[in-house]
Amino acid sequence: MTNPTSNIPQSDYHIPVLFHETMEYLNIQPDGVYVDATFGGGGHSRGILSKLGPKGRLIAFDQDADAKNNVPADDRILFVPENFKYIQRFLRLHKIEQVDGVLADLGVSSHQFDEGTRGFSTRFDGPFDMRMDQRQTKTAAWVIENLSESELHKMFEQYGEVTNSKTLAKHIVINRKHVKLNSVQDFKTLIATVVKGNPNKYWAQVFQAIRIVVNEEMEVLKDFLAQLPMVIKPGGRAVIITFHSIEDRLVKNAFKVSQEDEKDAHPFLSTPREVIWKIITKKPVVASEKEMKENNRSRSAKLRAAERV
Repeated sequence: MTNPTSNIPQSDYHIPVLFHETMEYLNIQPDGVYVDATFGGGGHSRGILSKLGPKGRLIAFDQDADAKNNVPADDRILFVPENFKYIQRFLRLHKIEQVDGVLADLGVSSHQFDEGTRGFSTRFDGPFDMRMDQRQTKTAAWVIENLSESELHKMFEQYGEVTNSKTLAKHIVINRKHVKLNSVQDFKTLIATVVKGNPNKYWAQVFQAIRIVVNEEMEVLKDFLAQLPMVIKPGGRAVIITFHSIEDRLVKNAFKVSQEDEKDAHPFLSTPREVIWKIITKKPVVASEKEMKENNRSRSAKLRAAERV
């Protein structure tokens, strides 16, 4: 494994999580073609570029316009300013049928949390927005103003694991007609009386749930995972880092289609199910104690890797 004490490419924009583990599991070939599906601050991308030779290529996706400012001046990298759910479409557009590896780090970048004008953070007042792609129309304010009580309840329960999600949803529906949600503070004021337990933890869970719905993160991930078997060539690797139990389950199940299902195949089926993935990480890889201390956002990170058969 790569020397854990070697430098991790990082910036004020974002510190890449599980950096050395990602480089190891991608198994980068110098002349290979790789995709960083979530470019962000470019930390993982710089690591990939450092292992590529002059003929290697890297295609980097990011729907956040701010990310483009981090693209290094390197002829081997192609930046695609789009959501990674369009991975197959844009690879084909650039005459690439299959690649040697795909990385996706599904965490929100530090920059997005630290930039108050984006509305992701509970620490700053700013527009109640949370859109990763500013070209989209659905904002956090729109979600809170338009979802039904049952939809809000489901959102907070599933994506935020908010303890009083039902009470919270009901409170919002009763009171939202009396306020205009222009800012983060407007929303915090709206629900202040139903905050339960540790306020910081509560806000974090509520904001996470809203962000996931605003950006349709689970639907996007499903679309992306469905395309991976087509875009990764045999022997190529997929490495995915998740930060939420539902994301991790989706990735785990996508990689599992094969080996475990093969054992349970119906004895009377004449066609055996195609084996798609060889699982490299039997259990999810998590950050070391050292990394957790140095980068708090790595605490909930889980990495899974699989090889295309």
